[in-house]
Amino acid sequence: MSLSGINNMKLSSQFAAVCLFAALAAAPLAAPAADAKKAAKPYPLKTCVVSDEKLGEMGPPHVITHEGQEIKFCCKSCVKDFDKDPKKFLKKVADAGKPGKK
Repeated sequence: MSLSGINNMKLSSQFAAVCLFAALAAAPLAAPAADAKKAAKPYPLKTCVVSDEKLGEMGPPHVITHEGQEIKFCCKSCVKDFDKDPKKFLKKVADAGKPGKK
């Protein structure tokens, strides 16, 4: 085998090692994001938590996950209001999720 062939083999094996290392290093980073979506509590209301508008009347709801709770809004502008006082709106969602309430 020629010297250039040996160098190409070394480069190929080094490249494969770097790719394998990168894939293994990135795998744990992707798992928590997937787990967070699976772990989110479902949104219990049929209305926007901010405006009380029926979801879907202004187009598809805007959905976020906040502290493990799925939150749905009638529009993106309601997210800004939510961000000003999330505790107020999270209480509303939590109360709606209690048994016997909807």
